[in-house]
Amino acid sequence: MKTHKRVLTIAGSDSGGGAGIQADLKTFSALGCFGMSAITAITAQNTTAVTAIYPIPADVVGKQIAAVISDIGVDAVKIGMLNSPEVIGEVAAQLKQFQVKKIVLDPVMVAKSGDKLLQDESIEALKRELIPLAEIITPNIPEAEVLTARAISNKEEMIEAAKQLIENGAKSVLLKGGHFEGETSPDCLMLNNREVIWFESKRVASPNTHGTGCTLSSAIASYLALGKSTLEAVKLAKQFITNAIIAGADYKIGNGHGPVHHFHLLWK
Repeated sequence: MKTHKRVLTIAGSDSGGGAGIQADLKTFSALGCFGMSAITAITAQNTTAVTAIYPIPADVVGKQIAAVISDIGVDAVKIGMLNSPEVIGEVAAQLKQFQVKKIVLDPVMVAKSGDKLLQDESIEALKRELIPLAEIITPNIPEAEVLTARAISNKEEMIEAAKQLIENGAKSVLLKGGHFEGETSPDCLMLNNREVIWFESKRVASPNTHGTGCTLSSAIASYLALGKSTLEAVKLAKQFITNAIIAGADYKIGNGHGPVHHFHLLWK
């Protein structure tokens, strides 16, 4: 009997379809995995702004996770937007109960439009409850600055921030340098043995970068589910997101930051 590799996204819904669980499910499907979702919040969102956020009660988030894993099972989990300490605690409890191992945590705090997505009191809960459970965390520069309480302005400081996150319980860290100025975007992967691998890609001139972080972390989760090592999963996911940005650059969707092309592999 045939089966799929199963990947669960625990994240918020993006009504515009470019980020959140919508981007996650598209990515899982594009990479040949079966996608499932536990919705943590409903957002009224498009390519220009987040106009409303409706958080889902923590117990309902937990019941979604339990319903999926108890019946279908799971090979990897991607965690995105978590709106409150209660939701963070419930997610951690469910993942521990079902002994989920391959977890990718994307600590979503701010939308591409600049809108805040994570409550201040949730930061400590995230660090305490979920970071130690994750196989890899994927913060960008602003998120890493919040998690480490330190400024990051160059590659040396990226390494020090990643090292601090490892010391604070993270197994592996992919610190994304897309917020830096310059022709290339440097991403720093630090594995749990403190080995550092740099991924530097030339910047793509495109207005369509909404959901890049969601897509990258979902691609990593997909490749982990498919049996790749953390290093190989990150390497393949970086190739996937770079090509998705390139393929989506010429499309016009909305009046702000449009989405990447999740199905570029299938539409060639």
